[in-house]
Amino acid sequence: MKSLRNFIIFLASIYASVYIITRWTTKQMIQPIKPYFKRPGPYIFAHRGGAGIAPEHTHAAFKKAQAHGVDGFEIDVRLTKDEQIVVMHDLFIDRTSNGAGKVSDFTLDELRKFDFGYHFQDATDEYPFRGSSDVGIVTLKELIEQYPDMLINIDLKDEPDTLAGILIPKILKVLIDETNSHARVLVTSFHDVQIERFRLYGGQSVATGAGIEEVKRGYYLHLSGFGHMYQPRTDTFQIPANYGLLSLDNASFIQYLRRLNIVPGYWTINRLDEIESLIHKGAHTIVTDFPEYTEHIKKALK
Repeated sequence: MKSLRNFIIFLASIYASVYIITRWTTKQMIQPIKPYFKRPGPYIFAHRGGAGIAPEHTHAAFKKAQAHGVDGFEIDVRLTKDEQIVVMHDLFIDRTSNGAGKVSDFTLDELRKFDFGYHFQDATDEYPFRGSSDVGIVTLKELIEQYPDMLINIDLKDEPDTLAGILIPKILKVLIDETNSHARVLVTSFHDVQIERFRLYGGQSVATGAGIEEVKRGYYLHLSGFGHMYQPRTDTFQIPANYGLLSLDNASFIQYLRRLNIVPGYWTINRLDEIESLIHKGAHTIVTDFPEYTEHIKKALK
């Protein structure tokens, strides 16, 4: 027991020494807040345009979400065979349309032939959107231009080692320049390398999120007591409330991010009580499948 106690004391002394040294020698750089986050918060975003009320990533969903007063849309994008950026989550179109195959194997014109409301069922198990004029494929350019007041959270889905994944960061930067939407879009990805590629193409003026590895780095440094050693390279953490056994929604972590000008955002939150709890803890952005919550949340915060 004595040897164990001495070992614990030794480890504690090492921890304390390293902590003190790094506290004195590390200068943490805090980035300015980008224009994307200058609107009054909290932000309520419709997940995939509002996947709980209409076919995801279609105008049917985007229009309903906008009518409910959301601040913006959380979307996923992929590249077509003819290098057009379309709003799509899955690698294949099978789950959401009456077609089959990879997005990257179709041209935009070919994708326009499919019904992306084909499989959406309502509470009565009916298919109310089949054949609707508002459930065709949507390009990112169309989304940006047709909803000029909406903020757009863009998640790059194509794998980094695919042709589509290699090409899309540069094509996206060109599109943002063409539409002059720098202050309206946030670029994120699970893959840190995709965010780095986008920044390398001149995306520093655009708000960017953190990939999985970046989030882990920030969280574990905070958890270990060495949060002062984390050097932010991102504008927001878009994260789930829980990641495996880790609780990412605790107030301490949220306030730590805010002190670093890293905007804390959470997906996909579909319970009203959980949304309210996160906002009270300091969360800034909430992504939900049910944009109809927006009116209630905004009213409760007044």
